[in-house]
Amino acid sequence: MTIRYRCRHCETEMGTLPFDGEETVRKLHQFEIGEVDDYIEKTKEGDTIVHSICEHCEDSLRQFPNYYALKQWLQ
Repeated sequence: MTIRYRCRHCETEMGTLPFDGEETVRKLHQFEIGEVDDYIEKTKEGDTIVHSICEHCEDSLRQFPNYYALKQWLQ
């Protein structure tokens, strides 16, 4: 099992980490209730995907803040 970090806008995989048990679960539970459903996904294979934002998309959002209102702004 691994933890994969993926951009929630462009789907670029930013990195992976090995699952190290309780320490990882503790870190993932630092999210507020409700945020977990939005940002953390479990796959059928048992991997965990954390949806974050890559530097490229973050720069685009800074330049065009109205993109925040859109669910998916990259096509």
